[in-house]
Amino acid sequence: MPSKITVEGFKSIRDRIDVEIRPLTLLAGANSSGKSSVLQAILLLKQTLDAPFDPGPLLLDGPHVKFTNVDQFLNFSGPGLRAQKVSIGLESADGDGFETTLDRKSATEELRVAKWRRRFSTRFEVELSIDMSDQQLQAAGESLLDKEIPQYSRITSDTVPLSTNSVRIVSDRFALRRVMNLGDTEIKDDPLFYLPRIRDLIHVPGLRGNPDRSYPVAASGPRFPGTFTQYTASIVARWAREHSPNLAQLERGLGSLGLTWKVETRRISDANIELHVGRVPCPGPDSSKDLVNIADVGLGVSHVLPLLVALLEAKPGQLVFVEQPEIHLHPKAQVAMASLLADAARRGVQLVVETHSSMMLLAIQTLVAEEQLDPELVKLHWFSLDDRFGTTVVNSADLDEAGRFGDWPEDFDDVALQAQSKYLDAVEAALAKE
Repeated sequence: MPSKITVEGFKSIRDRIDVEIRPLTLLAGANSSGKSSVLQAILLLKQTLDAPFDPGPLLLDGPHVKFTNVDQFLNFSGPGLRAQKVSIGLESADGDGFETTLDRKSATEELRVAKWRRRFSTRFEVELSIDMSDQQLQAAGESLLDKEIPQYSRITSDTVPLSTNSVRIVSDRFALRRVMNLGDTEIKDDPLFYLPRIRDLIHVPGLRGNPDRSYPVAASGPRFPGTFTQYTASIVARWAREHSPNLAQLERGLGSLGLTWKVETRRISDANIELHVGRVPCPGPDSSKDLVNIADVGLGVSHVLPLLVALLEAKPGQLVFVEQPEIHLHPKAQVAMASLLADAARRGVQLVVETHSSMMLLAIQTLVAEEQLDPELVKLHWFSLDDRFGTTVVNSADLDEAGRFGDWPEDFDDVALQAQSKYLDAVEAALAKE
């Protein structure tokens, strides 16, 4: 399962940061401190892989992130301090993973893939550079044939001698690959076979839009190009057809949040599906007939529904990026959301959650203290900005068995205490005047 995201030179992230991933990974911190940047770096790779055409090294303007110029994501730390390269990587617990480095030689040149590092668990590591000499390429080609990779297992440098010009490097979207001519046979290194981890990633964005009266019929998995919201109605419809227990779990989850007790889909044409939900939070007399279009209830239902469907649809080991699950939720529902996230984490889903909700974090701590959630499943990352350069600084913490994580930056939970204290002081002052 993915266990670490590496980012350097991307937006506010100047220096290399390694963000450890566990089944429930929480990214917290002030606005514009770099939380979303970690997610966007990986999502930039996902939309590049998902593109039906070859966009070159990176698809800048896509369904997950939108840029029109590379300067918009290359780190800027002050006048004259614009980065000219960016590195993004993903690694699993056993060391299997990759890291890509893209750069440009000047502000007028296009971004290129400069370096590609591919690690094969603990066995060996391959690093390719676009600037490799012929001699280095030759050594890289022979090294490839000596490794225990199934596609090369029947070919060795002893059986097929390599000539000086038999190895070259080509770019493949944001990766580099070796191409070797062995007699009449052309062998291509395949650096992208680890990347289904990214292609299978589920992204539930913070901007989930206003509810529509109908939704387009879409594929219902197992892979979800683009953002997840557009697949929600079709997945719920599939669950109903297959009598999946996920549908009942979805309704229980919505009920625990105090939003609704029932979800139904109605196919109104070959191209469109309607979502209908219970008008009131709890079932009552003739409640089976008391369903309304999702557009006719509060925004909380339409914003939470894609998230809960994603949590239930995700498979163990699958990455799910969630931005601000607390949007449009009452504080009581934010607390209840913690249990739903914990359920997915216990199944082995790899959740990376960007949040501003101190109440949801406190509820997760409570689940740990109540022994309902193993603290080993949780990782906290606090993002802040360096005062001098405005670059991202990450502090990480683990929970102990009581749900404690030690010191936490002052500008988070203390804000609520300070606001309450200020209000009580104002009340006391006002009463003193009477």
